[in-house]
Amino acid sequence: MRLAEVEIGKAKGDYVNPADAREDVASIATGWLRAREQVMKPSSYQALRGAWETHVQPRWGARSVGSVRHSEVQDWVAELSRGRAATTVLRAHGVLAAILDVAVNDRRVSRNVARGVALPRKVPKSKPYLTHEQVDRLAAASTYPVLVLFLAYTGLRWGEATGLRVKHVDALRRRVSVEENAVLVGGVVHVGTPKTHEARSVPYPAFLSMSIAKLCEGKRREDLLFGDGVTHMRLPNSVRGWFAFAVKRVRDADEDFPRVTPHDLRHTAASLAVSTGAHVKSVQRMLGHASAAMTLDVYADLFDDDLDSVAEALDLARHAAVVAGTLPRVTPAK
Repeated sequence: MRLAEVEIGKAKGDYVNPADAREDVASIATGWLRAREQVMKPSSYQALRGAWETHVQPRWGARSVGSVRHSEVQDWVAELSRGRAATTVLRAHGVLAAILDVAVNDRRVSRNVARGVALPRKVPKSKPYLTHEQVDRLAAASTYPVLVLFLAYTGLRWGEATGLRVKHVDALRRRVSVEENAVLVGGVVHVGTPKTHEARSVPYPAFLSMSIAKLCEGKRREDLLFGDGVTHMRLPNSVRGWFAFAVKRVRDADEDFPRVTPHDLRHTAASLAVSTGAHVKSVQRMLGHASAAMTLDVYADLFDDDLDSVAEALDLARHAAVVAGTLPRVTPAK
């Protein structure tokens, strides 16, 4: 009977050699991590490797891939979920599942038992959006006011802004070319391409023109726009850094002022752009999102009012057509 099952499995391409299933998870993970390191940005890879070393390896590293059971993975996910954020749990599970995918593709196991388990849902956090006045007050209270204003009105990520060089500034068109991203990983600044790997042109408002011009003065084309021109500015400490102190100063005077981080200024830029009536595609290009759908997903709350605006615009357009005589006056049905 067993021999017949083996022969059928071989014929269908589902056969798994028991010896291959004895390979341990850590052994397969070594090659998988090496491959991921070659294609991922350093910051993303560090998070992936951290999940492996902290959560996956201690529990599954020594286990043979053929011995892992679906119920065990489900219990592990539930255990992690009791003390960890959903993002942490999802990343750890994703690492294990990806490693077991390799085992399936290598025909070490017939199916991935990590797939199909119940996973926690990420609860989206509310985004703090600053008004023009609030941005101005925060900038005035900070050590680097131009950088604060620039982040709030362009939506650039911290690494994209601090990676800008003088040569990336087009003063005539009031645009910057986002071509580099400087990210701090393990205490070292890594310079690479923007998050989506694509360069983009982002406009900055006219009121920043003189400030940007002054930042360029005395610098060579290859020098960094922000900071001393040579060393990339590092993301300030979230508790003791200059940005946190600026927020504290403003909040001391106004307790209703939102607690914000440098990244939150990116959300503010999206909010301010949408409030002017900017099209979602324009906002997408400014922020460097992979698609307009992603922009809508991230900032769905900002576009809620558009539904009312659409209805009002349609009503006004129809009324204009009626007045012009191109449409008959229709009495709504009772």
